[in-house]
Amino acid sequence: MATLSDIGVSALINILTAFAFLLAFAVLRIQPVNDRVYLPKWYINGGRSSPRSGGNFVAKFVNLDFKTYLTFLNWMPQALKMSESELINHAGLDSAIFLRIYSLGCFLSYGFKIFVPITVVALFILIPVNVSSGTLFFLRKELVVSDIDKLSISNVPPVQFFVHIGLEYLFTIWICYMLYKEYDNVATMRLRFLASQRRRAEQFTVVVRNVPQISGHSVSDSLDQFFKTNHPDTYLCHQAVYNANKFAKLVRKRDRLQNWLDYNQLKFERHSEKRPTKKTGFLGLWGKRVDSIDFYKQQIKEFDKNMALERQKVLKDTKSILPVAFVSFKSRWGAAVCAQTQQSKNPTLWLTNWAPEPRDIYWQNLAIPFLSLTIRKLIISLSVFALVFFYMIPITFVQSLANLEGLERVAPFLRPFIKSFLQGFLPGLALKILLYILPTILMIMSKIEGHIALSTPERRASAKYYYFMLVNVFLGSIVTGTAFEQLHSFLHQSPTQIPRTIGVSIPMKATFFITYIMVDGWAGIAGEILRLKPLVIFHLKNMFMVKSERDREQAMDPGSVDYPETLPSLQLYFLLGIVYAVVTPILLPFILNFFAFAYLVYRHQIINVYNQQYESGAAFWPHVHSRIIASLVISQLLLLGLLNTKEAANSTPLLAILPILTLSFNQYCKHRFEPAFRRYPLEEAMKKDIMDQTTEPDVNLTTFLADAYLHPIFRSFEEEELEEVRVDKVRVDKNQSYGDNAQSQTSDDHSSPSPPHHPTTSAPQDVYHHGFPPQYAYNFSSPTHYGYHYEAEPGNSRD
Repeated sequence: MATLSDIGVSALINILTAFAFLLAFAVLRIQPVNDRVYLPKWYINGGRSSPRSGGNFVAKFVNLDFKTYLTFLNWMPQALKMSESELINHAGLDSAIFLRIYSLGCFLSYGFKIFVPITVVALFILIPVNVSSGTLFFLRKELVVSDIDKLSISNVPPVQFFVHIGLEYLFTIWICYMLYKEYDNVATMRLRFLASQRRRAEQFTVVVRNVPQISGHSVSDSLDQFFKTNHPDTYLCHQAVYNANKFAKLVRKRDRLQNWLDYNQLKFERHSEKRPTKKTGFLGLWGKRVDSIDFYKQQIKEFDKNMALERQKVLKDTKSILPVAFVSFKSRWGAAVCAQTQQSKNPTLWLTNWAPEPRDIYWQNLAIPFLSLTIRKLIISLSVFALVFFYMIPITFVQSLANLEGLERVAPFLRPFIKSFLQGFLPGLALKILLYILPTILMIMSKIEGHIALSTPERRASAKYYYFMLVNVFLGSIVTGTAFEQLHSFLHQSPTQIPRTIGVSIPMKATFFITYIMVDGWAGIAGEILRLKPLVIFHLKNMFMVKSERDREQAMDPGSVDYPETLPSLQLYFLLGIVYAVVTPILLPFILNFFAFAYLVYRHQIINVYNQQYESGAAFWPHVHSRIIASLVISQLLLLGLLNTKEAANSTPLLAILPILTLSFNQYCKHRFEPAFRRYPLEEAMKKDIMDQTTEPDVNLTTFLADAYLHPIFRSFEEEELEEVRVDKVRVDKNQSYGDNAQSQTSDDHSSPSPPHHPTTSAPQDVYHHGFPPQYAYNFSSPTHYGYHYEAEPGNSRD
């Protein structure tokens, strides 16, 4: 196992790596050529223009103001300037709550949180108790031990365990108190956020699945009849859903042709003396040479004919209408009643739930037959189970790298090859590499399960990844690592002594997790802000693939925070900190450094880089809370088992009640706060409806909701064709509270769920594009921000 010198080598390597990444970021971020990589969010919301439009040729690529190179850490105070309310307006509630999870582990911005008091108490009370005991001095001939192990509970005799038991109670009470306060704050923020939102389509709409097929009736007729009968006073209209996945592929192909046409037209405008040409063969390598502009115009014209045929096929074929629809109501209260009640005596029919916001819909999964969803979930569950155990093989190999002493006693010839680098740095790096591709695999699996909202597969993938981290990274590392560490002891002692050996050895695994924290939590987080991969990809695309301004925007697209990977990793750090707070407290300073550094980095990224694709209203918080509670229970059970293996049976009854109390606390929080994340209170819905009637009595909801949940590809239709697939079977009472005779008007851009309709050929993923109000933009008014002068970018000139 790693010694103090090995940990020192690892710390030096990771500190130097992190500093190198930060230094590289400091230099790269102030170069005009990289502006769209490190500040893309301000381009997306219109708060920034290109700094490369003025000045000499060199200044367009390189920052020549050398004073700015001296303030390479000024991004840290800048990241803390924006208040939480401004952050919510700028990036959404999901992003703000995501940052609060990091702050929950440290103390930045919101006062002392979980690990600061725990670290202070553990370092000043537990470590002196552990060091003064000296139990491992008598076991050093039997077991493989290091200097770090003398700081752990393994070095304590049973008679001194009352200190650890008392602190376990104290830490549990403190963590539960902080979790209660945070749950209360987050639930309040969520309700306040929902109440502050202006009129949005999802507030009035439910998604209805498994609509029964009635002989002689279309799906639209069945929907209209059912809701007129069962919700006569609140039902407004519904939007049928079409199986248009094939047509969506045609739209994407046409987009690519349009991009080539735009590129060649722009090329011709710049060099009008010569029209661009191309060869018609494979990849333009051979074949007849033709005029590029005429060629792509002809290709698009023929493609439009094929799309028109497919479009009519979708509209005329009754089989293309799916047994699912978006049903809208005259009020939020009516939608809440429908979404939160059972609609039929057969609980498998007319299934209703709140509709996701339009940007959050995963349209491809709406075409999946309802019956196949159960089969898909079963297959994916079995696949995840197999994947978890398959990964145990490489995890075991990584543990063999971290624990070569155990093998050395059996095979002394390995001694010349054992280096501090191998034990202090390589294991954490190897584990990080093994986990790199896993979130992508789990995300694909979650999408295959058939969820209709993009946020749901992300939460499901996050859950799968957390269970994987728990089984493989945490429990797997402990079990396999202990086996490798104490291999010599296992081979030469009585089987009855093996539990005792494991009980002594489990705390010693802190050395491996310390190396993992330094690789992933220090160098890894510094690598996050450097954005080396997006930087390279952007410049490659800009050099070889960008043909129009739209292509440049797609190349610049930073995506959103990768919740399926970051949330489980974050919860693993909570698990490590809570478990080892009593067992091996020397790990806590490394945990604390991670939370503080990661909070700063992700705050900068959320303000300047990431553009959240959807807004779930912090729907992931209950899962985070439950997993921190699970970490508490795991720490209590491991300590309970540890005391049993160390012949401290008289002390274990004192701990037995603690998991029960912790789970009872979790149940209380679940009943007290979780309904705010699962239901929309009717009281709040009615208040919001009354407020709308008072402030905007003449709003025509039918117009507002007409195409809110229209499949994105139908936005490429001509206006007269669009009327065929807009809201079906509109029913509006003459005396409805929103005014039947009011003039048709559309809500403003800030309250609208989607942009106003314009005929376009945007691909489905490009349709729902929301910027941010300019009043919430970060202050970039300084003419020399980041060290060079900004001027307005004229037109769509190429960067």
